[in-house]
Amino acid sequence: MIRFILVLALLAGPAVVHSQPVNGTLKKISESKTIRIAYRTDAAPFAYEGEGKQPAGYTVDLCKRIAASLERQLKVKQLQVKWVPATSQNRLELVRKGQADMECGSTTVTLSRMGEVDFSSYVFVDSTGVLARRAAGAKSFKDLAGKRIAVIAKTTNQSALEAAMKQLAVSATVVPVKDRGEGIAALEAGSVDAFASDKILLLGIGDKLKDPSQYMLLADDLSFEPYAIVLPRGDVNFRLAVNRAVAEVYRSGEIVEIFRRSFAGLEPTSMLIVVYGLGAYPN
Repeated sequence: MIRFILVLALLAGPAVVHSQPVNGTLKKISESKTIRIAYRTDAAPFAYEGEGKQPAGYTVDLCKRIAASLERQLKVKQLQVKWVPATSQNRLELVRKGQADMECGSTTVTLSRMGEVDFSSYVFVDSTGVLARRAAGAKSFKDLAGKRIAVIAKTTNQSALEAAMKQLAVSATVVPVKDRGEGIAALEAGSVDAFASDKILLLGIGDKLKDPSQYMLLADDLSFEPYAIVLPRGDVNFRLAVNRAVAEVYRSGEIVEIFRRSFAGLEPTSMLIVVYGLGAYPN
């Protein structure tokens, strides 16, 4: 399937710098020679603070390439990137209020969020999963009946968890937590039996657990989670410029190397390869 991306690269031909109206966010970036990118500090391997507390991760790497493409599209020399730390609670607000030009993390596209902000082409797909303590004796989500399940409050994961509980008639106690760190702490302390979050993020916290052997990732997929870069609502020219940049990365096949760097030992799933293909729009 990865060859599909390489075929797209051959069909695309050389990259072309396109002219387009420079207004709104693009005008602000062009005049200030600065782009403000919000990034999650706690969403490894998508976005986090790496060595020297510098922004790192899959989506951060992609957004660095978007910034480089915008520099070429706007013909701005040495476009500066100002990184703005964000949380799951304020990530949309930062963009909505103009405190950041885009947000790069693990944000799921939903219709309700489209009422506040816009989104780029999809950059990832995942599902809501559950990491359970082996001591809870759960082999599937249904086995968590009567248990306590932590989830980050007011996220699509909480909505998916509650919907799955209703659909499958699983009577469990939902324990809202502030962030992933609090969820992990509650899991390790034994105050909850499981923690629900995006599956790939649950795989990414393995090295943060004191004893990973005491936990298991359940096979159940509780939802479909398409990730995208958060953009200002209604700024069509900026969205086009960002999607043009994303398409360049997809057509070049470089996205596969970004994935491999971020998810060591893993390869993109068939569904993710399709997402890359669909986002590799021709010029």
